[in-house]
Amino acid sequence: MPAMLPVPTDAVPRLTEVMGSSLASLTGAENAFGLPAASGVVVVVVDGLGASNLQARAGHARFLSSRMAKRDVIRSVLPSTTAAALASLTTGALPGEHGLVGYRALDAANDRLVNQLSGWDAAMVPETWQRCATVFERAADRGIPSFAIGAARYADSGFTRAVLRGASYRAAASLTERFDEALALLQGGGERLVYLYVPELDQAAHAHGWESNRWLGLLEQLDGEIASFEQRMPRTAGLLVTADHGVVDVPAHRHVLVDASPELVEGVRHIGGEPRFLSLSLEPGLDEGERAALLERWRVSEGHRAWVRSRDEAIEAGLYGPVADEVRPRIGDILVAARSGIAYYDAREANRQAESMIGQHGSLTDEETRIPLIRGGVFRR
Repeated sequence: MPAMLPVPTDAVPRLTEVMGSSLASLTGAENAFGLPAASGVVVVVVDGLGASNLQARAGHARFLSSRMAKRDVIRSVLPSTTAAALASLTTGALPGEHGLVGYRALDAANDRLVNQLSGWDAAMVPETWQRCATVFERAADRGIPSFAIGAARYADSGFTRAVLRGASYRAAASLTERFDEALALLQGGGERLVYLYVPELDQAAHAHGWESNRWLGLLEQLDGEIASFEQRMPRTAGLLVTADHGVVDVPAHRHVLVDASPELVEGVRHIGGEPRFLSLSLEPGLDEGERAALLERWRVSEGHRAWVRSRDEAIEAGLYGPVADEVRPRIGDILVAARSGIAYYDAREANRQAESMIGQHGSLTDEETRIPLIRGGVFRR
């Protein structure tokens, strides 16, 4: 019997409700998080700062940890990866609706895997591949200006066009410059919705691990910047600090090379997803019996350390939320989500640079899906 999937119930507070609640607070409307009315809102998105990561290093983030009680922990989406989670944050929709269903997803029309962060091209147009209106577009419909603050290199990217459309992009290099820009926007007068993106911790975790001194130093810096920002922001403005996912460290000796077991890759056309959440697309010529046999081989081999499900089973379990017909083919025929501290790789890949990553995410564990929602300013409890 396959292990049960840890899919959050509808009653669990979700990342999908953060931006919509922030927008509602600007008009004094009721919202999912009960946020009070605010003159402006800044949502700080710290890529890779899971609730477990923050709790384990509370002494290095005294401000943030002092503000995070049990009720200040929410759930990200599944898979717990940046492309899916940030799209859900900014649209309020789950991956099955907005269409960004993982790191590398199947573009069935062109028989290829496409990187959902950096692989945008004319065959995968951001404005249509990501199917849902953003909260920034909804804000514009109400006459409320919105802004996204991040590094200059992201300003015109396909991913920015997909998930931040409707917001005016403001480029700022350092953490300090980004918070200074957010402060200037709040002080500009009128209702304003501001999204501020912090990628540094996730980048450090991938390169060095979240338990590294590099990661800890960045956490300390971020903690100080947020504490200082709250002191300087207008008293009538609200502040939220959240994340897209958490991180687990996976050393090289915990890597699993799937091609070392030929019976697991025979009949597999594309291996997408990410190392902790494989999305396997099968050869179209396989009949139902062959597909079922391959799924069973994966369960026998990996069921002791991963959740292994067919696409139909995952959709029925609500893993992706409601799934649109055009999104369904982007999801693999077989899904393999790591339960233990492992990561899956394929040594046949031409570029094996990803195997150097230490910090990993994408699966369904608490460490990867529990994220903070810390309140400041007029939102402080």
